[in-house]
Amino acid sequence: MPNRLAAEKSPYLLQHADNPVDWHPWGPEAFDRARVEDKPVFLSIGYSTCHWCHVMERESFQDPETAGLINEVFIPVKVDREERPELDNIYMTVCQMMTGQGGWPLTIFLTPDKKPFFAGTYIPRKKSFGRMGLLELIPRIRELWKNQRPELVSSAEELVSLLKKAGREETGEDLDGSVLELAYRALAQDFDDEFGGFGKAPKFPTPHNLLFLLRYYQRSGKTFALEKVEKTLQAMRRGGIYDHVGFGFHRYSTDEKWLVPHFEKMLYDQAQLALAYTEGYLAARNEEYRRTAEEIFAYVLRDLAEPAGGFHSAEDADNEGEEGKYYLWTEAEIRRALDPAETDFVLRTFNLEKDGNFIDPLTGEKNGENILHLQGLLSEPEHRERWEQARITLFHARTRRVRPFQDDKILTDWNGLMIAALARGAQAFGHPAYAEAGKKAADFILKNLRDPSGRLLHRYRDGQAAIPAQLDDYAFLILGLYELYEATFEVRFLEKALELCDRTVKDFCDDQAGGFFLTTRDAEELLIRPQEFYDGATPSGNSVMALNLLRLGRITANPDFETRAQAIGRVLSREARQSPSAFTFLMMAVDFAVGPTLEIVVAGNPQGEDTREMLQTLRNEFLPGAVIILRPIDEENPGITRLAGFTRDLKSQEGRATVYFCQNCRCELPTTDPRKVRELLSVFNKDTGPACKSPAQK
Repeated sequence: MPNRLAAEKSPYLLQHADNPVDWHPWGPEAFDRARVEDKPVFLSIGYSTCHWCHVMERESFQDPETAGLINEVFIPVKVDREERPELDNIYMTVCQMMTGQGGWPLTIFLTPDKKPFFAGTYIPRKKSFGRMGLLELIPRIRELWKNQRPELVSSAEELVSLLKKAGREETGEDLDGSVLELAYRALAQDFDDEFGGFGKAPKFPTPHNLLFLLRYYQRSGKTFALEKVEKTLQAMRRGGIYDHVGFGFHRYSTDEKWLVPHFEKMLYDQAQLALAYTEGYLAARNEEYRRTAEEIFAYVLRDLAEPAGGFHSAEDADNEGEEGKYYLWTEAEIRRALDPAETDFVLRTFNLEKDGNFIDPLTGEKNGENILHLQGLLSEPEHRERWEQARITLFHARTRRVRPFQDDKILTDWNGLMIAALARGAQAFGHPAYAEAGKKAADFILKNLRDPSGRLLHRYRDGQAAIPAQLDDYAFLILGLYELYEATFEVRFLEKALELCDRTVKDFCDDQAGGFFLTTRDAEELLIRPQEFYDGATPSGNSVMALNLLRLGRITANPDFETRAQAIGRVLSREARQSPSAFTFLMMAVDFAVGPTLEIVVAGNPQGEDTREMLQTLRNEFLPGAVIILRPIDEENPGITRLAGFTRDLKSQEGRATVYFCQNCRCELPTTDPRKVRELLSVFNKDTGPACKSPAQK
């Protein structure tokens, strides 16, 4: 019989609905039952595309003996970390405090009042290699709960006390340009000069590191920063972490060479890597980066797009019980799919071996399966054309395999990142279709993921939107709406961004220390009201809000926005100076705040060829320190003048598209000459002087 998870919408929870474990979703029913039955709570947190979550389910949660023991001793609760990131944040912090490490599946034992007394990640069914299994651990917990409960409760309360103290940081000084130099040095020290990327295995893409380095390169002119970005972009694109046949990136590489991936594909990785390759193209003019970004977009629009709008969350690493089976190729499979000449070309180009280059993680041996990867980029046009024909054939052959499971829930925060990437791609590459896809997703979110009061909701699936939105939902969607405004100049997107920004300040702001909490003021009461500042697999909502506030403040001349952005920096001042590479998206906000910055207003007919040429001139440049506004001249009362009042008197000259430049609070004479625009941009890109003080800084 299905358990209580059968009524849920989360694909992850539904994967466990037929377990013999008597799972409860997180909620009052579970904890009320724990109090009534005087049992601890077995909390298991994971997500639908997590390989080791699947392993633990198959091994333990589907096993009647283990399930019976769990049900006897505990009230079992299952949580989808992607639906409830605040719970994951709190209990992952607990796990790291107790064990020094974290990861998923996350296993926590709680008292009925939600206080943790045990933490771990994957736990085998039986004792293995010195690691206690559930069949040994659970009886031990039962004995402790019965005979030594005061000690368990005391340790849980002490841990909660430490958890609360850990969130209290005294504010420091404002972050300035010196921290940008510290961040660069930290990244340079951690950079892998041989294979690109940062650190050793496992190696994550961490796109915001690359986005920061591109800004640092532009600011400093130090080519070493750009070289680190390019080495990483090229190594990832060549490696097995990239799906050469179907496009898109896998989540991370298990080795330092980017060869053997963990095969799941996440929407947030596609979005952030598309941004990194797009900005890499603008900064370095390498067409390979453009092609890579376009291929990422092709994958997302083909495989993750919801027809009504929005994007699905992820694709699994496993299919048919094996990790990576969908993506691996034997030499025989290649030969069956292609003619002999093309087979030899593909085997040689993508380094396939007869015995295989993929080592089975269970046996530790090669089994003839290969991960496609390149030694060098396909730089010659004829090689690219030849590969494209072979790739299409292999792609169609691969579609006959059993596809990995797709988590088709739509998350507001991850969609915000994807909207931002599509909007930036539309600008950089001149592809209106990307902007249209971003608009469709934004409209879907704004229509379907809001409650009657106008607040955002976090998750949509199967016709139902639910779960109050958290900070990342607001921050990432604001980022997407801002980028969508610059891609389309539809004022409604800027209006929505400002509306959501005001809501974020009202509902999430820490009025005492500064910065933002993850949850709203009236959210469910948990052990603590969590905050997240580190930029991890995704940037923190605080870092993204800092950049949002600065850019929106610059467009609307709202000093309160800039004051709040400064406050985020002060909260993190000490930590950011000690570990700046853990805050690289925040460093992007600091880079903008420090300047030089540029406000550009184009006054012209939005449909006019001269206006389009002028805008494309701007979009062809890498201008992370610029805000760009279109002031239409063919409208009686253009909406932008309500939001950016200073544009009201900016008119076109002689009916031609006219550009107004203001750099560091110093304005140039307007120009209608694209050559003059390029000249001014060239001067700006060489300017490393400090920005003028905003009203908030004076």
